[in-house]
Amino acid sequence: KHFHNVLCLSEAKGMDIKMKITLAAMILGFLLDLILGDPQGLYHPIRLVGNLIAFLDRHLFIGETGEERAEKDKRAQRFWGCVLVIVVLELTGLVSGLIVFAAGRIHPVLRLIVETIMCWQLLAAKCLKDESMKVQRALKTGNLERSRRAVSMIVGRDTQELDEEGIARAAVETVAENTSDGVIAPLFYVMIGGPVLGWIYKAVNTMDSMVGYKNDRYRYFGTCAARLDDIANFLPARLSGILMIAAAFLTRQDGKNAAKMFVRDRYNHASPNSAQTESAMAGALNVRLGGDAFYFGKRHRKKTIGDKNRAIEAEDIERANRVMYATAVLGLIVCVLIRLLVIALV
Repeated sequence: KHFHNVLCLSEAKGMDIKMKITLAAMILGFLLDLILGDPQGLYHPIRLVGNLIAFLDRHLFIGETGEERAEKDKRAQRFWGCVLVIVVLELTGLVSGLIVFAAGRIHPVLRLIVETIMCWQLLAAKCLKDESMKVQRALKTGNLERSRRAVSMIVGRDTQELDEEGIARAAVETVAENTSDGVIAPLFYVMIGGPVLGWIYKAVNTMDSMVGYKNDRYRYFGTCAARLDDIANFLPARLSGILMIAAAFLTRQDGKNAAKMFVRDRYNHASPNSAQTESAMAGALNVRLGGDAFYFGKRHRKKTIGDKNRAIEAEDIERANRVMYATAVLGLIVCVLIRLLVIALV
């Protein structure tokens, strides 16, 4: 009995240390992202996940790209799309888990360093700000082609026909949506299950961005990835929208209107999650987001989000980034407090 009590105490102490390491890594990774972002020339691990997805896409996809063939093989495509999801998630979890486990076996300090790096590379606040601000700077030069090229690097829609207002709108929408996908959601999953669960989430998000399209090729093959991404982002997107309302007040934007638009327009999107933050951002800036857009040469009808109280302008990209940064800090505070509560209860 005494041995059993000692063993339980030892296991509890080990769990407590691991949870504290993850808490410290989450904070340090967040700070590294704010300071360094994604350094140019540093190979990002997400490329390995992307290469794996591309490899499986080439070898598992069934049928031709034509609509008739895709309809004929839709069951097979959905099956092999699910296989892709399972393989990517299994390998991502296995590799990231082994890295953390091996580092912990060597020394707790090494585990802290490894988890910090993993958390850092999960987050994208500074990268999102830097890339979107390139669009603002290009718009201010008056060079429309340069502005279109800059915004094409951060959005999935066709950009060749966008005017200045359309370019600014696309950049603001990207900042709003990726506040959840690139910052709050990774923090949320690191809080729950450490960097390993964070990287599993990142794999889900990457699969959706690569095969989760509703075009002829991926309409059925990408169904599993798209649905899983919707599920994974359900809670983080709503948390992000609520935090963004608070951030609007902190950054002296229109917080009351952010709350109003969040309640009214947060489902004005084909995705159940994207408009959660876009509605709050539209209200905070007093602009209208959303509306029709072209993807792969086809016009997609989309609902508008927010009221057009004024025309959107280049400066709104900077305002959106301030709101995004404040939302990120609030998200970190919430995740840290929840993690501390769990540690105290354990």
